[in-house]
Amino acid sequence: MKITFNPTSVQLSAIKIALFFIALLPLALMIQGALTDSLGANPIEFVTHQTGSWAFNFLLITLSVTPLRILSGINVLLRLRRMLGLFCFFYAVLHFTTYLWFDQFFDLDAIARDIFKRPFITIGFAAFVVLLPLAATSSNWAIRRLGGKRWQALQRSVYLIGILATIHYFWLVKATALIYPLIYGSLLALLLGWRVKQRILTSSPP
Repeated sequence: MKITFNPTSVQLSAIKIALFFIALLPLALMIQGALTDSLGANPIEFVTHQTGSWAFNFLLITLSVTPLRILSGINVLLRLRRMLGLFCFFYAVLHFTTYLWFDQFFDLDAIARDIFKRPFITIGFAAFVVLLPLAATSSNWAIRRLGGKRWQALQRSVYLIGILATIHYFWLVKATALIYPLIYGSLLALLLGWRVKQRILTSSPP
């Protein structure tokens, strides 16, 4: 069902402001939990898992924008995609910083050993490295500098990030908690499968 919605610039600004504060709610809840000492027996582990989960959540939400826009006809969703992608990066930075600071205390030798010896950290670090250029080229200036085609090609690495994040999640959790990475992996597979189908349909002769 196609929905016609063409917000004015004022309405769009209001939507973006509301989305901005909604996206900060997980961080606000973590800060509240830290101030009230209600993050559980292992606060560092809790924050690490929460920031990682929300980075993955925003990755999936960002990937959902295009299919939702095509299926619903709400083109304004595309105007929100950049902010959603940047919040994925924001929570990924918090996730990585929590590990560097509170878990490893910036011990570079220990961090290097961890990256090379623990596969789930290796794959998570790889996902973060691939995410960096996407965040760095999220501005209009970067799009003009790279050119539309090269910028779009770079942005497609988000699919690789999703796959790496899924593997990271599977290798992180214990066998008794596999339901969560299975859910995330299934959602990612659905979103990537939809894109493959669309590409096949658009490339097929009429």
